[in-house]
Amino acid sequence: MQKKLLGKTDLLVSPIAFGGNVFGWTINEQTSFEILDAFVASDFNFVDTADMYSRWASGIGGESETILGSWMKKRGNRKEIILATKVGKDMGNGKIGLSKKYILNAVNDSLKRLQTDYIDLYQSHDDDSKTPLEETLDAYQYLIKEGKVRYIGASNYSAERLNLALETSRKYNYPRYQTLQPHYNLMERNIFETDLEKVCLDNKLGVIPYFSLASGFLSGKYRNASDRTKSVRGSVTDKYLNEKGLNVLNALDEVSSKHETKPASVALAWLMARPSITSPIASATTIEQLKDLVNAASIVLDAKDIELLNSSSI
Repeated sequence: MQKKLLGKTDLLVSPIAFGGNVFGWTINEQTSFEILDAFVASDFNFVDTADMYSRWASGIGGESETILGSWMKKRGNRKEIILATKVGKDMGNGKIGLSKKYILNAVNDSLKRLQTDYIDLYQSHDDDSKTPLEETLDAYQYLIKEGKVRYIGASNYSAERLNLALETSRKYNYPRYQTLQPHYNLMERNIFETDLEKVCLDNKLGVIPYFSLASGFLSGKYRNASDRTKSVRGSVTDKYLNEKGLNVLNALDEVSSKHETKPASVALAWLMARPSITSPIASATTIEQLKDLVNAASIVLDAKDIELLNSSSI
């Protein structure tokens, strides 16, 4: 498997990142360990999480980082993992945003849960318009100098704000965002392709899209309203059960049949085939699902495959 450089960093990452939002939510610690073991056994090394995973279920947050930290500690493999986490979303009790004071406290909480002394990629989970970009970037500069963070990235930024953040880094000699984590998949193309993609290409940012499988819809398991009970995330896919969604599933079925694989693998292969994309983020809750992620890395879509998928998802 060919690994890729993440933006203008020296981080070599696998072509798919494992999304840690499922740890401590839809899968327990034991299953999380089993899936992570299988993931790295297949030569993948990139794991993305966040401090607030999975506060929506527990009301607390930090469960994903805690499980991931325990796994790395027990396996003794921290140096082999490219570890990405995020800060800024609401953790309760006023713990939110990208102020310098909050970031410096939040990073220590994450490091403690992750049982490590450094984070490879520390990301602003949301833009914080209430905090000056200079203040946020100054906090990251401090953390990089301390050795607690190697590189920084942005998530959920608009093209305008991402450009402004990059310009602020250039102007004041702050560390710059090396990556963008956008919402991007076959069902959600417009925002990234219209504005954000050019910013990323022009500035050579690594792009690690989340919801790469549209909350599981692109796996093909949600094809009518009754299928929503197949997962705790099933209801999220209701918005895709329309003419466009069914056209995309039909195209995925056709291409996956041609390549003798699964729709989920093809959906990820479509993302990986786009020049701007470095490593799509996807999750699995079973070893069988993980195989679809792993298989995606070996699929080479031809021009006809890509055109079919593109035309179905307009």
